[in-house]
Amino acid sequence: MQFSVNHPLLFVMVAVVIAAVLGQSVFFLVRAVRRAKEIGMDRSVVKKTIGSAAIFTIAPAVSILVGVLVLSKSLGVAVPWLRLSVIGSLSYEQIAAQTTMMQMDHSMSETIASASEFVTVLWVMTLGIMIGLILVPLLTKKIQTGVINMEKRDKKWSEIFNNAMFMGMISAFLGYVFCDVKQVFTISNYNALIPVAVMMVSALLMAICGLLSKKLKQGWLTDYALPISLVGGMAAAIPITDWMNALTRLAQ
Repeated sequence: MQFSVNHPLLFVMVAVVIAAVLGQSVFFLVRAVRRAKEIGMDRSVVKKTIGSAAIFTIAPAVSILVGVLVLSKSLGVAVPWLRLSVIGSLSYEQIAAQTTMMQMDHSMSETIASASEFVTVLWVMTLGIMIGLILVPLLTKKIQTGVINMEKRDKKWSEIFNNAMFMGMISAFLGYVFCDVKQVFTISNYNALIPVAVMMVSALLMAICGLLSKKLKQGWLTDYALPISLVGGMAAAIPITDWMNALTRLAQ
């Protein structure tokens, strides 16, 4: 049987897992509604809460859809659908998949043709994301207790510590964006600036959403800032790629 990243069997396996997750969601929703009735919560409040939660899940759902489209070229639809619907994030999944593909002399624009390479990519993505599942139950309580105690002793130092951890996480992704910039100066390859330019466009869109949310007092813009910046960055990548290709040809 010839291997295919979009084989029907993969969709069946993924659908089973996602159905189980959806079943859990429905189970806890029903339990929550029953509990609300037991404590005498007003029905209108319950309906409003459920409706608001359902509406605001559209924002992350758009981000998930973008992620599935980005990864579907090389990994098919089924696996990105599973990874971004159950556990995972676009930033991690794409970097893990692309790094593995590069080690196998492939690019993300190519469709994986062999089962062994497909399994290799999945193993790298899975083992990496599993670290969080293991460490969270073991270390979260201790870390949280330490942060709370630090905040009690010195609130300013606690803020510095939290910001430092956040910047450390961001720096890991920034390194991936800027790693090839030296090619602009060594071999006049302006294509190395594409990730930087796309990131700047996405950051600008994120800042605009934040400013408009504050100025217009529209909280929903904050919830939709991520998908807006993602989609905007992807759209901007098309003309940016053309411009950088043109600059590279002129320089070389």
